[in-house]
Amino acid sequence: MRSRILFIVNPISGGQVKTFIPSIIDQYLDHDIYDAEIIFTEYAGHATKIAAEAVAAHIDVVASVGGDGTINEVASALESSGKTMAIIPCGSGNGLARTLKIPLDNRKAIQRLNACKTVKIDSGTFNERKFFNMAGIGFDAHISALFAKDKNRGFKGYIQSTFKEISQYQAQAYEISVDGKVYQERAFMISVANSSQYGNNAHIAPFASLNDGLLDVCVIKPFPVYKFPLLAYRMFTKLTHTSNYVDIYRGRDIKITRATDGPVHIDGEPLFFPKQIVIGVKPLSLTLLV
Repeated sequence: MRSRILFIVNPISGGQVKTFIPSIIDQYLDHDIYDAEIIFTEYAGHATKIAAEAVAAHIDVVASVGGDGTINEVASALESSGKTMAIIPCGSGNGLARTLKIPLDNRKAIQRLNACKTVKIDSGTFNERKFFNMAGIGFDAHISALFAKDKNRGFKGYIQSTFKEISQYQAQAYEISVDGKVYQERAFMISVANSSQYGNNAHIAPFASLNDGLLDVCVIKPFPVYKFPLLAYRMFTKLTHTSNYVDIYRGRDIKITRATDGPVHIDGEPLFFPKQIVIGVKPLSLTLLV
């Protein structure tokens, strides 16, 4: 008996038109294994609605075709549901897909589904909002808000925004509690990592694991702007933890308190949160085809 699989396609993720997706699904998916359906999203949050309806309709596998934001929308509906998720990466950074070693070539990613190999990963919560790759406060949240408005989304646009804003952004004071131990930090930004990287192989938390039941809290302290290229180099060579400007704490029950309400990002999507953020982890709560 064939499994029912629904592909939820974000038509604008990564600045890439997705009109070719149905034809390559037809060509590369094993139709002896899967009975496929395809739906294109029409607005922000639509993927979550479609995925929730798929769970209610007992669809076996729901595939996210998009970037980390689309993955978040789909996974938020599937997490703890007992249903299986798949990822066809079509985003700007594809952090979660890269960590899971899912091919960035869409054809190969679809072919990979035919092996029916699954893994379970953890999920995180940021004031009860779910995340699966990375959430953050500070400079990266500021850049995510700017990037979301940029019509030229992509790695180049992200780098341009970063260089434009980095010299103007002011570090802030934070109180960070990790499993009951409290740290006072002045931070340029704080990333809470489920996987090791933002995307594009920029590893902020080189030793983070998707299935260890822990989150890595990566604090980047204020640094001279001329040191930024070296810090970036350490990210791309998985050496971030060796920098004097980086502290990494690992735990399950985390609170971050700042002076005022402000921006955050959850899997790259900008949001506005209160000054206290309660963070948790749900071990092995999402099943993925890899």
